[in-house]
Amino acid sequence: MNTPKHIHFIGICGVGMGALAIMMKKKGHKVTGSDVGFYPPISTHLQENNIEYYAGWHTEQVGTPDLVVVGNVAGSENPEWKLVQENKIPFVSYPELIARELVRKNSIVCAGTYGKTSTSALLAWILINAGENPAYMFGGLSQTPALASEDLGGDWSVLEGDEYKTARWDNSPKFSHYSPTHLLLTAVKWDHADVYPTESGYFEAFEKLAQSIPDTGLAIISENVPKNITDKFAFSKITYGQTTGLDYTYSAITQTKDGLHFEIQHHDQKFSIRTNLLGAYQAENICGAFALACEIGIAPEKIIESIASFAGIKRRLEKRGSTKNYTPVYDDIAHSPTKVKSVLENLRKIFIGKTICVFEPNTGNRTHESIPAYAHAFDLADQVIIPKLTKLKNDSEYLNGEQLAQIIKKDNTNTIYIEDDNELVATLSQATPSDVIVFCGSHGFRGMIEKIIRPDRDSSHSFGMTV
Repeated sequence: MNTPKHIHFIGICGVGMGALAIMMKKKGHKVTGSDVGFYPPISTHLQENNIEYYAGWHTEQVGTPDLVVVGNVAGSENPEWKLVQENKIPFVSYPELIARELVRKNSIVCAGTYGKTSTSALLAWILINAGENPAYMFGGLSQTPALASEDLGGDWSVLEGDEYKTARWDNSPKFSHYSPTHLLLTAVKWDHADVYPTESGYFEAFEKLAQSIPDTGLAIISENVPKNITDKFAFSKITYGQTTGLDYTYSAITQTKDGLHFEIQHHDQKFSIRTNLLGAYQAENICGAFALACEIGIAPEKIIESIASFAGIKRRLEKRGSTKNYTPVYDDIAHSPTKVKSVLENLRKIFIGKTICVFEPNTGNRTHESIPAYAHAFDLADQVIIPKLTKLKNDSEYLNGEQLAQIIKKDNTNTIYIEDDNELVATLSQATPSDVIVFCGSHGFRGMIEKIIRPDRDSSHSFGMTV
């Protein structure tokens, strides 16, 4: 793809797709795109990089591209996707384009049920500061590095290895395309029941990932990875976690509204780590990234400096502001019961008032097969609010908001379903300064967060926080 081409992205407003589009524009290609709708900050990034895009699916605006990148947003009846097939226009999936453009001879893949976005972004930042000029991609919005995808020309790549399916026509996991030589595996716990109906099928995807690594490769493995998966690793393994005896251990975590301080020990060496990130679970993510960076030869001092300056990923316990009553409001992409449980555990360590959780699951956690995962996941919330859920194709096959509220209510009786957004906003506006509100889910909550936050987005008040 050295010769400039016209590349059209179907689904360009996704975080990863938008970042890849900008990267291809920087490489000299003409880039256009379409999507259902466009919203900041992705739309702002596209505009700043002079990328032509439009809302909706309009075959007359596609033109005659040399290549089309097809996102999962394009269903079988999408008119632009039909046009591509009917006219035999060359096309690739999002992971296939990543594999073509970003995978280097030293390919780091960060995979796992959770933590992969944060660890891949942090590792990219560490390698940038170490002068390695990596190619990288992660599926979140970050301050450092500012873009979710970039090719800086070096011999290392850092990629978020998502286990979700590659494309409508390819059910293999996205990470199957990334040819890892180095793997950071954060955790494996059954998720995405819409793609992996059974736990064994989900585990098998990670087993195959392990088997794809060359004998000369390296794996950094969390203690949260089941043994039946780690047994598949026939190459060098480095372990990390909190348990004594692992290669890298983290301990002595202290957490305040200003971030975390903890220690990482490797053999007889101890390293003091400070970060502005919120959430004790970030100590585990940082420990995994620290271990991998150390093992590839980056000086610990340089790693520690990069950790301190890393601003983190948006929608990972992101403070959005305060209500008119100065109730702090957080936003997190936690779209599964397991992830919400972790969010609630962390907020309990910081705030002393009531924790109010607004939750909308992703598609996989609205299946009837996912119901057992909800048991006691919301126990640490003082109130759980289920909003009107995003409408899905074949909606009747999935749990609706009222059904989901009844499932959670079995363990947490303070669970309610509020269908009307304005009523939900009014309910949240009654929270006190000592409370905390957290929105958890993969959707944008239809502007409700913006409606309850003070116009000045004041975040200087710390009522109800432990220190």
